[in-house]
Amino acid sequence: MNHFKSSLKVIALVALCSGGLVSLQTGCASTPTKESTGEYVDDSAITTKVKAALVKDKMVKAGDVNVETFKGVVQLSGFVDAVEQKDRAGQIAAGVTGVRDVKNHITVK
Repeated sequence: MNHFKSSLKVIALVALCSGGLVSLQTGCASTPTKESTGEYVDDSAITTKVKAALVKDKMVKAGDVNVETFKGVVQLSGFVDAVEQKDRAGQIAAGVTGVRDVKNHITVK
């Protein structure tokens, strides 16, 4: 009888552990509207790189441009003085490693 109880405990423990592993794996998974943890980190790095590249550029006023990234797609918003600044910001963002697409929603004043 003791062997039977021990076996049940082992089976229960294995079931709990494997259920926990499944929930951990799905807890970090990506969906169309939610990033995985890895994607969030990657997107944060892309946003930082795009902002840094905008700061280095003399034409674009980086402080006037907002940058957000979701699953490698960069969205630019804000206000600039000229169409050339808007276009240049889009070109800069598109040139950053890891950027899959750029949505340029910058408004020209």
